[in-house]
Amino acid sequence: MKLTKEKEQLKDLGEKELMEKVDFYKRELFGVRLNSMTAHVKDYSQFKKLKRSVARALTYLNQKTSKPQRGNV
Repeated sequence: MKLTKEKEQLKDLGEKELMEKVDFYKRELFGVRLNSMTAHVKDYSQFKKLKRSVARALTYLNQKTSKPQRGNV
C-alpha cells in the first residue's frame, strides 16, 4: 500500500477504527521486535515504517478527538 493511500484511509476512519489501527500497528511492531530477537530479520526498515504508522494514526486520532478551542483573546 502506498503512503498516500494509507494517509487517505486513516483520514477517513472514525475514532474507534483509528484506535483499532493503532493497536494493529503496535502488535505488528511487537511481532517484528520479537522476530528480531529470536531470528534474523531481513528488512530492518520495517521498524521505522511501523513506528511512523503508529505516530501517523495517533496524530489523526488526536485531531479527531480534540475539539477546537474558541476563545475571545
